[in-house]
Amino acid sequence: MTKKTALILGSTGLVGGILLEQVLSDDTYKKVISIVRRPSGNKHKKLQEVVVDFSKLAKELKKYYADDIFCCLGTTIKKAGSQEKFIEVDYDYPMVAANALKRSGSMQHYLIITALGADPDSRIFYNRVKGEVERDLKRVNYASTSIFRPSLLLGNRDENRLGEDLFKGFSKVFGWIFSGPLKKYKPVKAEKVARSMISRAQQNVDGIEIIESEQIQKY
Repeated sequence: MTKKTALILGSTGLVGGILLEQVLSDDTYKKVISIVRRPSGNKHKKLQEVVVDFSKLAKELKKYYADDIFCCLGTTIKKAGSQEKFIEVDYDYPMVAANALKRSGSMQHYLIITALGADPDSRIFYNRVKGEVERDLKRVNYASTSIFRPSLLLGNRDENRLGEDLFKGFSKVFGWIFSGPLKKYKPVKAEKVARSMISRAQQNVDGIEIIESEQIQKY
């Protein structure tokens, strides 16, 4: 089997950090390129960590090739500071990366995390932005595109998110409520999202696929 090169955007985030460790330990990959804003200190022999000024992201990414591109970029309005900055992280950067890394005639796979409820026509700003990036990624026309729509993510974050913490507490006490029609809203562990991304990267995906939260829960 020909070993592949992976490229990860967002490896310092909740899912991205877990995904990075999984990819580094996967023999499928001979090389892992991690695009970061600042050095992480990770010295793994397979890792090529590239510190990038994201205002020059397109120019920098054109220097690299990857078979599997994992986009785990994401923020919140509170952390971003404005809707404009949120769009920059959750729409602009994923689209810039998709276009800059695309190689004509190459069997590349672009894998991205959006969110449950992503819809370009949604009245909810968060869901609308996620839906817009899904819609426009389809037009980039990768050989394979996998879109992951998790519900609320469970895991240890660097920052506190009060709303998420309250919902997690509710889920622990009233977990039984996430059944039937509400099953898709059940919070999902970040490890499962990372595992689902690795698993789909190993498949021969033809065109575009959407992996909903209920499917992610099975990994």
